[in-house]
Amino acid sequence: MEPQVYFSHSAEETARLAARLAETLRGGEVIAFFGGMGMGKTTFTRGLVKALGAGDVVSSPTFALVNEYVGRLTVEHFDMYRVGSWDDLYSTGFFDYLDTDSVLVIEWSENIENALPENVIRVEFQNGGQDCERKIVISGWKGRL
Repeated sequence: MEPQVYFSHSAEETARLAARLAETLRGGEVIAFFGGMGMGKTTFTRGLVKALGAGDVVSSPTFALVNEYVGRLTVEHFDMYRVGSWDDLYSTGFFDYLDTDSVLVIEWSENIENALPENVIRVEFQNGGQDCERKIVISGWKGRL
């Protein structure tokens, strides 16, 4: 399965791409984000959550570690930026969420890559080369956006 590559030139385009992914979700998916600060991870989450009918009041869960949004599907939005050890990861309750019907959205997945399930959907955010352009690479997803 080849990675799917998309280019976004604005926050709105990033949110629309996320909404297209949201339409295909059935529950139980784990979506792992990779990419630096300010690359669009929270914007992508906002588009996903809004498309699932849970509003558009999404914030990065940096200090809460996990935020929950309930719509057509429940989204558990994790921020693993401060997770530096297995003990830290266990303290988030992350493993308890893996066997649920919730969609898990994980920012800073680089920090927990060895703990991600095999069937994870990877969303990598990269600079696209021009101002505000983002290259978004999605792999591990059988659908087509």
